[in-house]
Amino acid sequence: MSAVIAIVGRPNVGKSALFNRLAGRRIAIVHDQPGVTRDRVTAEAEWKGRPFTLVDTGGIGLLRGEKADDIIVQAALQQVQLAIDSAHVVLLVVDAQAGLMPLDQEVAARLREARKPVIVVANKADHQGYETASVEFSALGFDDLVAVSALHGRGISALMQLAMQKLEALGVLPPPAPAAALPKEEPLKIAIVGRPNVGKSSLINALTRSERVIVSPVPGTTRDAVDVPFAIETDGVRQPCILIDTAGIRKKRRLEDSVEFFSVDRAEASIARCDIAVLVLDAEAGITEQDKKIADLITEHQRACVLVVNKWDLFQDRIKEARREHRPGQTPSRLDEFAAWVQERMFFLDYAPVIFTSAVSGFHLERLLEAIRYVAAQWRQRVPTAVLNRVLAAAVERKQPISNLGHHLKFFYATQVEEAPPTFVLFVNRDELLSDPYKKYLAGELRKAFGYEGCPLILRAKPRPRSVPPKRTEKSPRSRPRRRH
Repeated sequence: MSAVIAIVGRPNVGKSALFNRLAGRRIAIVHDQPGVTRDRVTAEAEWKGRPFTLVDTGGIGLLRGEKADDIIVQAALQQVQLAIDSAHVVLLVVDAQAGLMPLDQEVAARLREARKPVIVVANKADHQGYETASVEFSALGFDDLVAVSALHGRGISALMQLAMQKLEALGVLPPPAPAAALPKEEPLKIAIVGRPNVGKSSLINALTRSERVIVSPVPGTTRDAVDVPFAIETDGVRQPCILIDTAGIRKKRRLEDSVEFFSVDRAEASIARCDIAVLVLDAEAGITEQDKKIADLITEHQRACVLVVNKWDLFQDRIKEARREHRPGQTPSRLDEFAAWVQERMFFLDYAPVIFTSAVSGFHLERLLEAIRYVAAQWRQRVPTAVLNRVLAAAVERKQPISNLGHHLKFFYATQVEEAPPTFVLFVNRDELLSDPYKKYLAGELRKAFGYEGCPLILRAKPRPRSVPPKRTEKSPRSRPRRRH
């Protein structure tokens, strides 16, 4: 079991900034506006070769305009409590510049009930004056207090040394990894993307069988791109994965504030760093223009894709009601017809499998996992060079590209230069003859031969260098024939 360090505190004390500093990279959104973080955000980190899991949480306490019985407030507090329960060491973050606040006392009381090792972290101690004043936080009743500045990196070494000592005392910290340790297999990164309120977070909770991320009917509930560790079992072998829950991607002109802008920006960045993008569509809403724009992002970043039509149970209920009232439907009602309808409108992702699910009822969730497993294998497939050349040579012989200049494509050979995404270099006589429509034709032939379902195929033409004739040298005067007088 990995050692777990959880970061808790009231809103706007710099928990996410500290999380990013300890993780060594920007993961959680950092903003002056309180309440930006709501879900648990986790990251695998290490300190001097000692690995541990770091957990960021939402602020404990009500913000202006929030009510204690609000569904999102309650869910956020539940996420904080789950993080505390799973943690071995808790970092209680307070604001050294604001001083001791009543909410700090409330958070401290909650942690005393949990009976976990606690380190009070006086953040924003940007200079010596704040560091000296931070002693007032001793009133919280915990033995360990460290003043830090997450922004400038002050005090981080002392904090982590103390945290490592506590984890060692609990016996949960593994020994340092040897210098020559073999690298671990990179987990498969799966981004769950789509418009707001199509059921992305519900789908992750259903797949992990836990209340891992906050779900509510309010659009925009998810703000961070939350990485959720996961494993897919194939033939008894567990494949490590990371499910990335993202904010709903809406039109840029409809973004209300900078927090929402960063949330959407983080969602788009998740597409760029994932292996497989699971594009979630709403069965009731059908295909919208925004769905197509998100699909464009997936193709632009050349990611593998699975199309998921969620809320299929609600759509079926609507179809039954329409039939009772003799109202004709605008979209197909059968699975196969609806799948063809989706692929027709998402023609640029026609290679992506279409899976129908219901995160609430669990309908076809296992089929979704099977599709992800299959696409992941296709994503990392490497084709033997000899077989690849036979398939492409036959395709070129069957159909030559049309050229306005009267030239014919001469195909010499091809090789696969990269996996994930599958990338092929084709050596030909003239690279301009390999037009986009002809590339699409060749990609289709490759899919017929090797599958590559759900994967974009990248074909690059490279002209074979022409042989250069040897340079003619002028004969020396001695070799010239003598004139006859």
